[in-house]
Amino acid sequence: MLIREELEKREHLILSERASFADKATRLKEEEKDFLRTEFQRDRDRIIHSKSFRRLVHKTQVFLAPELDHFRTRLTHTLEVSQIARTIARNLNLNEDLTEAIALGHDLGHTPFGHNGEKILNDVFPAGFKHNEQSLRVLDKLEKGGLNLTLEVRDGILNHSGKNMPFTLEGEIVRISDRIAYINHDIDDAIRSGVITGEDLPKNILSGRNRIDEMVNNLIETSQDLEYIRLSHDYQKAQDDLRAFLFENVYRNSKVKKDEDLDMVDKLIRKLYYHFVDNPDELPEDFYNIYREEGSEVAAKDYVACMTDRYALNLFEKI
Repeated sequence: MLIREELEKREHLILSERASFADKATRLKEEEKDFLRTEFQRDRDRIIHSKSFRRLVHKTQVFLAPELDHFRTRLTHTLEVSQIARTIARNLNLNEDLTEAIALGHDLGHTPFGHNGEKILNDVFPAGFKHNEQSLRVLDKLEKGGLNLTLEVRDGILNHSGKNMPFTLEGEIVRISDRIAYINHDIDDAIRSGVITGEDLPKNILSGRNRIDEMVNNLIETSQDLEYIRLSHDYQKAQDDLRAFLFENVYRNSKVKKDEDLDMVDKLIRKLYYHFVDNPDELPEDFYNIYREEGSEVAAKDYVACMTDRYALNLFEKI
């Protein structure tokens, strides 16, 4: 049986000196070590068993109210990011357990209705709203009073987007894998929906059908001996072109997000938020406790951000 101490020794024998090692991981609150699992494995398991992870299955990725079964949700996106990130970490001899934990937790703070819901909460909540910051708050505060994750996992989740970079290479891997996943899978969903065709895509070195494989292979080859994780210049340029194409032709396309659906999301998020700001007594117990500690605006923000799409719709109609 491979107990934790043997697993930690194996990490030092197998992994690159650039890797993050589980026996060096730290938590805000010290805990007794687990007999079987390393610290990063425990973090991964805590995230998988959390309520916020289960809710991702009913949260929008890109398409609002999709009618087909094969469009991505926030959960399938998270699993795809995890798979890509683990492949990269394994081939660079970095810590796969840490990489997986960051990837599985990176989007737990997303609102219902994707980035549209995030934009509206950012508008109405006085302190602003960013899903990466909310992801960390979910894990630190809203899940069972806090999951007490390692600093390495917390940092990777917080800095998977935004201007600050993670302090571990494993965190950098997730940051890049997130973009690789959503660019390629959003293209796939857009083609499936008929919004675009393969012929519409920019003609560059990523014009083939195996874009993810090509990006991953290039990233691994380019990052072998570097102090950071990156694509080559040509592949980065090609990825940026694809991302710009998506914003112009998919994310802002009325066929993907109809005006009436966007108006509905805007009205729904605003109404729910202000309703619970004005009526904190109607908050569930967990969020009512937040109201008593931090005020109705924070409690309303947390409650709305945690909702799935269908829960938000049903609650809106009920209220």
